[in-house]
Amino acid sequence: MFKSKNISPQKLALFNALILSCIAGLMSLLLDNDWYVPLIACLFTFISSYLLFFYTLRFFIYRKIKLIYKIIYQTKATRKERFFNEKILPQKSIEEVSQDVQRWAAEKKQEIALLQQNEQFRKEFLTNLAHELRTPIFTVQGYIHTLLDGAIEDSRVNRKFLKGATKGIERLVQLAADLDQISRLESGRIPLQESTFAIQDLIKDVYEEMMLKAKEKQLEFAFKRGTESSLLVIADRQKIRQVLVNIIENAIKYSNPKSAVTAGCYMMDDKHVYVEISDEGPGIEEEHLPRLFERFYRADRSRSRDVGGTGLGLAIVKHIVEAHGQSVNVRSKPGVGTSFGFTLQAGKA
Repeated sequence: MFKSKNISPQKLALFNALILSCIAGLMSLLLDNDWYVPLIACLFTFISSYLLFFYTLRFFIYRKIKLIYKIIYQTKATRKERFFNEKILPQKSIEEVSQDVQRWAAEKKQEIALLQQNEQFRKEFLTNLAHELRTPIFTVQGYIHTLLDGAIEDSRVNRKFLKGATKGIERLVQLAADLDQISRLESGRIPLQESTFAIQDLIKDVYEEMMLKAKEKQLEFAFKRGTESSLLVIADRQKIRQVLVNIIENAIKYSNPKSAVTAGCYMMDDKHVYVEISDEGPGIEEEHLPRLFERFYRADRSRSRDVGGTGLGLAIVKHIVEAHGQSVNVRSKPGVGTSFGFTLQAGKA
């Protein structure tokens, strides 16, 4: 019996009562030869010991279980709820309590893992933020100190240094604006103003806006063959424009000279349109892909300094797309290129 992992208080009380009653019966038989005296002693001992063991065990176990639930539950029951749980509902078995504790332990383990992950993310975020702020601040500080030390009197360099300081300030302003936008997107303070429009028309507008930057690297803008026909989507046009600007701007920055930036628009099903922007750049190592949409995460920091940016563009892309209830993804391979894609709700003519 004691090897059983599912023994109940009733069985335990019954077993102990049986042992004690047998002992009492044997003792009575030794002291009195009449058969009915040991029988009465045996029955009396069995009934009294069973009740004693059962109710004391039940009380003990109930108190221990109550203490366990005080630990694993954060809510307090009202008097009515406590009366109902104790008097009306059947008491939980040890197996049920064990399952509750295991479930609580799993939830706590998951919560601890999430807290550790968030703590790591917080540390990395602060480190990256300090890194992103340091460069423009030191740049502005260096130019201003040089001007104050006498360079402001030199007409050959004063305007050059002032322009350099202005670029650093503009980067700080852009960084603050991007951080503010992300915080508002996360909190839902930027409402969506959805409308129906052709996604290809919006991509063409962004292509025209980025044409001068593309010409500097002799890049070609194009659509994937067979995806030129207009597809209607339902979304916030201005915010999706920002998504496309950020993705296409990234494609221009990292594309190899004299290559192409290509857009593809696909009808996934009756409810979704998939938009993908591809470049023919150096590509990204697979280990970096899951973290590309994190704030300030850069797959190649040394190269990122050359191309500039706040490091928040892809984080903004992710927040805008997810605010539409859609998803964004990235595909890449070193030496082949990178493709950023996202889904949108399909519209009807």
